[in-house]
Amino acid sequence: MKIIKNSSERRKIRTRKKLSDNKGLPRFTVFRSNRYLWAQIIDDKKGLTLLSSTTKTLPETKEKLTKTQEAQKLGEIIAKKALKLKITRVRFDKGPYRFHGRVKALAQSARKSGLKF
Repeated sequence: MKIIKNSSERRKIRTRKKLSDNKGLPRFTVFRSNRYLWAQIIDDKKGLTLLSSTTKTLPETKEKLTKTQEAQKLGEIIAKKALKLKITRVRFDKGPYRFHGRVKALAQSARKSGLKF
């Protein structure tokens, strides 16, 4: 058994272990940096990224958005792209991040826009 000292790596492994029960559904994963947020929907059976988006490529708006508002927009965009590909159910992989702040805003807006997880 491999001993992992990094706490974020342990959290990520613990989250993925819980998600491994239902491999039939695509995995909706999140990566968060200090400045941007990335979201992907991955098919683990085939090892393919089905779609992805980032807050870097959000359309320009007149008013300055906060990081949380950008995360909400990203959730809507990912949900719309997924629904175009006829993906309605996914497994949410928050990775090593807490379900709080930008990650929570992303997930809630994706749910509002039609994704089920």
